[in-house]
Amino acid sequence: MTNVEVFGLAADGSDVNRITIERDGLRACLISQGATLQDLRLAGHNRPLVLGYPILQPYLKNPNNFGATVGRFANRLKGGVANIAGRPHQMDRNTAEGHHIHGGHDGTATLNWEVAEHSLTHVQFKTRLADGHMGFPGTMDVQATYRILTAQTLEIEITATTTATTLCSFAHHSYFNLDGSRTIDDHRLRVFADKYLPIERDGIPTGDIADVTDTRFDFRAYRPLEASNRLDHNFCLSSQRRDLQPAAELTGADGRVTMQVATTEPGIQIYDGQGIGGANAAGLIGTTYGPRSGLAIEPQLWPDAPHNPSFPPAELHPNEVYRQVSQFSFTQST
Repeated sequence: MTNVEVFGLAADGSDVNRITIERDGLRACLISQGATLQDLRLAGHNRPLVLGYPILQPYLKNPNNFGATVGRFANRLKGGVANIAGRPHQMDRNTAEGHHIHGGHDGTATLNWEVAEHSLTHVQFKTRLADGHMGFPGTMDVQATYRILTAQTLEIEITATTTATTLCSFAHHSYFNLDGSRTIDDHRLRVFADKYLPIERDGIPTGDIADVTDTRFDFRAYRPLEASNRLDHNFCLSSQRRDLQPAAELTGADGRVTMQVATTEPGIQIYDGQGIGGANAAGLIGTTYGPRSGLAIEPQLWPDAPHNPSFPPAELHPNEVYRQVSQFSFTQST
């Protein structure tokens, strides 16, 4: 019995494939559109762990980037401009404020990736971004590999190479809701970071690296996700990419399911989903999603790095390999 099926047709008429992988009670459904995690289930738990849709149509635009692989530059780039290899470049500007976000209007989340390989426990997607795509220099080859490991762990590995110096920062963009509640209010979050990036009103970092002590951003111990504490911020895990380390933990309001996140990335964007909307389609639980339906936990480089020399650099050079690995592990209490 194959674990691959046609999920529908992409905008260009090509098949969008869905691949189901499973191991030790954790099952993930991935679709080639956007190299996207479409559904994630835990045996003995009757609710999906991520926001998603049972049909393809909402993913063809996917304004909320549910489950997608976003890049080639995740998060925000002020004005969409950057000096790359000493030369100015103008990238696609796709926010209302005139900035670049998540690779532009035609970033990797919008593409129908090729299924490069698959088994019962893993799938690898690949795509190629042309030189000049969304304004970025360099032809870039990208692979996104999803693996289910033992101990109910989903591992996501993203690699990339380029023919010319370019910007490179990818992020996996699932929204998590661990108990099926209408919102993530009363989910509890812990983040292993003692610094965060303050932002302007338009979401661009100010350039400061601030201590979380005595602020609403201090999640070093579990605290509830309150609607009044709006979050769309990068938490600073380290000053550079490193070996896999714990980054965050999330537990549902009922305390039955806990997720541990580990990553190689120096930053993790925490977004409370306040802007979720725009897709009038029933989600995996049969109702439409609204603000704060899920929490995005996005391992990545720090946003707007090219304009901030003190941030971890975002340039990728020819003959280098970009590689990030993140793991999402789940435990249940009885």
